[in-house]
Amino acid sequence: MTTPELGLPMAVPAEGLPARVRIHEVGARDGLQNEKAIVPTETKAEFVRRLADAGLTTIEATSFVHPKWVPQLADAEQLFPLVRDLGDLSGTALPVLVPNERGLDRALALGATRIAVFASATESFAKANLNRTVDEALAMFEPVVARAKAQDAHVRGYLSMCFGDPWEGPVPVPQVVRVCRALLDMGCDELSLGDTIGVATPGHVGRLLTALNEQNIPTPSLGVHFHDTYGQALSNTLAALQHGVTTVDASAGGLGGCPYAKSATGNLATEDLVWMLTGLGIDTGVDLDRLTATSVWMAEQLGRPSPSRTVRALSHQE
Repeated sequence: MTTPELGLPMAVPAEGLPARVRIHEVGARDGLQNEKAIVPTETKAEFVRRLADAGLTTIEATSFVHPKWVPQLADAEQLFPLVRDLGDLSGTALPVLVPNERGLDRALALGATRIAVFASATESFAKANLNRTVDEALAMFEPVVARAKAQDAHVRGYLSMCFGDPWEGPVPVPQVVRVCRALLDMGCDELSLGDTIGVATPGHVGRLLTALNEQNIPTPSLGVHFHDTYGQALSNTLAALQHGVTTVDASAGGLGGCPYAKSATGNLATEDLVWMLTGLGIDTGVDLDRLTATSVWMAEQLGRPSPSRTVRALSHQE
């Protein structure tokens, strides 16, 4: 893994882009929850620690969802104490996903200070993922967000199916804006706009971001979460950066998908994102060599090669 040491990619800044991007690393949660194999708790903890060592400052650690629904993350109570000290040692933010007040209780009891809730822009996915209507899910999250804020926790709101739904097709922009407004009004500090099945294109990304701004939803409160089903994740990310977005979700090695949406493939690979941002002269604070080595190591634990093109290139797997 010597290409970055040779000065590649060459940094050629483009006008109108942010100087720095914060990567919200989701590999340890969104990535591993979609694996068929159950990864040992100690391996997950080592994964989080290696990601932090590579320079990632926000690492989503786990999910306090009922083990019946996501058995891959059933060890949240055992895992979080193994990595909690990263917040004190290096200032690493360790958000965790909670589905309801019971999940919030479990997370707060272990000292979590950053939590995330997950809503849907469409009725079909809300039913499949939460067994509720969109509005019923929002009502469920209101006390969760209120209690988290009362404990001075930072709250992120995930919004799935912002661009397309496997049952409903294209999702109208005003429909997405409505749910975003509801999440912010209930107290979420930031929103992550999810392209859950990877059907977004750059023009659609720009239109949604513009529509959100027109409804007084500021760009600094928004992050983007793209899946690479049709190879559009990086181009969509660039469109978001051109609009001023500075928070991008990505998954080390391209791990992950969505267990409740069969057409959802892997997340945008963090290494592919870092390669592009480095070439644009955008600071991420991430050591690409260390990150790649971490994804190679995790791929070995999973018994299969990483889907990330950058990981494969830098580790000479192709």
